Amino acid sequence: MVFWEGYLSDETMGIISPVVVFWLYAGVHHILPPLDHYRLHTRKEAASQNLVSIPTVIKGVLLQQSIAATVAYLLFWVNNSMLRSSEVVVQPSFSIQILQFIVSMLVLDAWQYFGHRYMHQNKFLYKHIHSVHHRVVVPYAFGAAYNHPLEGLLLDTFGGVASMLISGMTARTSVFFYSLSVIKGIDDHSGLWLPEYNPLQLIFPCNTAYHDIHHYGVRGIKYNYSQPFFTFWDKLYGTQMPYTVVKRPEGGFEVRQPKEWRVQQNS
Repeated sequence: MVFWEGYLSDETMGIISPVVVFWLYAGVHHILPPLDHYRLHTRKEAASQNLVSIPTVIKGVLLQQSIAATVAYLLFWVNNSMLRSSEVVVQPSFSIQILQFIVSMLVLDAWQYFGHRYMHQNKFLYKHIHSVHHRVVVPYAFGAAYNHPLEGLLLDTFGGVASMLISGMTARTSVFFYSLSVIKGIDDHSGLWLPEYNPLQLIFPCNTAYHDIHHYGVRGIKYNYSQPFFTFWDKLYGTQMPYTVVKRPEGGFEVRQPKEWRVQQNS
């Protein structure tokens, strides 16, 4: 039993839930108090270094969500057309759904890592496609889904489709997985370091500080490609940059590379 049963189909909920969850969760971050003592960057840095306005980011996110919703509709339509009209979808046990969640996370992480890394290594793709996302130099919640439409389709939307098909999850299970993925992406871009309050930053090694390295600074852009859950692909392929989170004297936090690592890389 789910709260939308009797009002919306699982497929309809699977289409609209990522959009609703995104604007609700990102909106919460927007209306929060300044929380300057938990920010990885000052508001002055965000205002001076980001290369795109918030209204432009919002328009870009809405475009990407429209494309994703269309693909989700087609996916569910094709999936349902392959079933007999009288066939009732049986929801798997809770343990099976947990297993499907884990498989989906691993699939999405692999899809995102190799696609994201290639977007950086291919100069044409970076210049014309992926650099759009990096116009948000100092990440914030709404910027999590700001991409070139083609990147959003290839990495985010198709990554979600692959996760669902390979794991075998039903439309109902996908509602929860897609919602978690959206929340995780927003959290990684929120710019807030709250490990003592935010369980996502404690559970998953790919967190706000880990992804901040990739966005901010010339050196970091070639590291920490992993997203949105785990970091083992970076470890396996040598693209992980170690870091420490230290308090700034004026308040807030800062992500720094260990000195011995910088010396080693420069030697």
